[in-house]
Amino acid sequence: MLKVHFAPNSRAGRIVWLLEELGLPYELNKMAFHPKDLKSDAHRSRHPLGRVPVLEDGDVRIFESGAIIEYIIERHKNGGLKPAPHDPEFPAYLQWFHYCEGMVMPPVNIVVVNTLLLPPDRQDQTALAQATRLLTKVLEPVNAALEGRDYLAGDFSAADIMLGHACFMSNRIGSVDDSMTALKSYIGRIENREAFKKAISIR
Repeated sequence: MLKVHFAPNSRAGRIVWLLEELGLPYELNKMAFHPKDLKSDAHRSRHPLGRVPVLEDGDVRIFESGAIIEYIIERHKNGGLKPAPHDPEFPAYLQWFHYCEGMVMPPVNIVVVNTLLLPPDRQDQTALAQATRLLTKVLEPVNAALEGRDYLAGDFSAADIMLGHACFMSNRIGSVDDSMTALKSYIGRIENREAFKKAISIR
């Protein structure tokens, strides 16, 4: 059985969401989002930097949420969530799948660190302001791409799990402007998916 090493309010939620969407059985190792768990010797043996998610599948151990998602849908896809290479939506799928970590999550990380993780006396307000502006800017193409569409690449796909989760996080920290109506509606659709509700509710 697939085993997911998980901490709440992290990218590990993407993996649980995917597994729920696919109806695949899995086991969770729930840890606190705290150094006592993530930086423990036991967890560093799974991930050298003490981060989540980590997936175990028999003798296979793999980290990085995007890599884990690609691994699962190739080896255990149980119905897909990825357009075929000849599908006209395949280029958009690839683009938005990778846009998540390439463009959206770097400023999200800076905002989260300088508002939630660091004590006030260590927060960098300059970095926070720059990241907030950048996050709004990088979300604008996503909003434009969603005009007249329910999802990023035709039917719901793993690109929506990657980037949809990042958009949800961006909205939760107040970085999705009300003028981005297509993106706001998209986030609402994501939040209404039963698999997403289950994944995001795990504490």
